[in-house]
Amino acid sequence: MDSFKLKNIIKRTLIVLLVTLVVIQFIRPDKNVSTGVTDNDIAKMYTIPANVQVIMQKACNDCHSNNTTYPWYSNLQPVAWWLDDHIREGKSELNFSEFGTYKLLRQSRKLKKAAGEIEEGEMPLSSFTLIHRDAVLTAEEKAAITTWAKTLSQEILAKVPPEEIEADKKRRAERERQGK
Repeated sequence: MDSFKLKNIIKRTLIVLLVTLVVIQFIRPDKNVSTGVTDNDIAKMYTIPANVQVIMQKACNDCHSNNTTYPWYSNLQPVAWWLDDHIREGKSELNFSEFGTYKLLRQSRKLKKAAGEIEEGEMPLSSFTLIHRDAVLTAEEKAAITTWAKTLSQEILAKVPPEEIEADKKRRAERERQGK
């Protein structure tokens, strides 16, 4: 292949890539922004200390609530799609804005699991803290949020009727027996 043909192929490829990049800028996911705090929001249902609220706002709520604060680069594709995927996945695991829709046992488990993930350094995600340096939790912040989450988890668990706990244990044992 001579150099003219090679240059022509490279030129056409670059043009196609550029046009594709421009076109995808018009295909945008919906923003995760709500108009206010719902009655199902965890803050409406349970007391959250002010220091924990600050921690949650900077390190949790962008992916685990119905209200994300978007950075400037969220307007660029395919970055917006990637962010949208992270937010959807985060909300499917734990959504503080819809916390009241969970059954009490689930609320307790979600808080306990969140505390464990924070203690193990799994949350907030490193891909989030890479850009959002203020979301990197100090040891004191980790202790504050995990202590609160574990304490609230236990308070909620105490409200769960014993028969519901027993039924849940049986369901889990059955799923484990079936290999699920």
